[in-house]
Amino acid sequence: MSFSNFKSLGSTVKELQVTYKEAHFLANASFPVSNYFRQDLEFVMREGVVNNSEFAICENMIYPILKEIWKFYSDKFTLWSHQLLTCDDNLTGFPEYILARRSPFGKIVFDKPYLLLVEAKQDNFDWGWGQCLAEMIAANRLHGSAAIAIFGIVSNGVTWEFGKLEGACFTHNPEPISIFDLEKLFGAVNYIFQQCEMQLTTYLDRAAA
Repeated sequence: MSFSNFKSLGSTVKELQVTYKEAHFLANASFPVSNYFRQDLEFVMREGVVNNSEFAICENMIYPILKEIWKFYSDKFTLWSHQLLTCDDNLTGFPEYILARRSPFGKIVFDKPYLLLVEAKQDNFDWGWGQCLAEMIAANRLHGSAAIAIFGIVSNGVTWEFGKLEGACFTHNPEPISIFDLEKLFGAVNYIFQQCEMQLTTYLDRAAA
């Protein structure tokens, strides 16, 4: 079944047997926002048509932010766009963006995912989280027995929401962040990238021991 068939967070929680809770888990991880990025984003949002389609939202508002932060982690991770993610017939599809381990075989090889981002189509965040949680569960299963947190983001370009999956427990951060608060948004996304990096480093250290 495609991830997009999971239509609400509640139904995904029930069907895939995870528990739900709300908690503030985003720590302050500052990230410098360059003047060039600010000016470019302001220009695009002022002069461009940024929300007339799902693709426009992804290309103009979501991907630029992910890419700006991913540059600092590109030696360990690859940022994939609309890459097939599948662990079985019931959990398969194409997340908008995936942050995955950079494969030792090269950047063209898809490796284990750590972060999934789903666009909130038609501003429907409940549907977005239903889909995103299913993707996070698929990602978690691909890690096998490793105890790891999988992170998720759902965004309509302007509003960004955050979650994480640890084992069979999904935590939803109750405070959304606006693209108009760039410092806070960049800090939150950078914090998640940092957590992914720490987990990957721990895994690599154990594998080398």
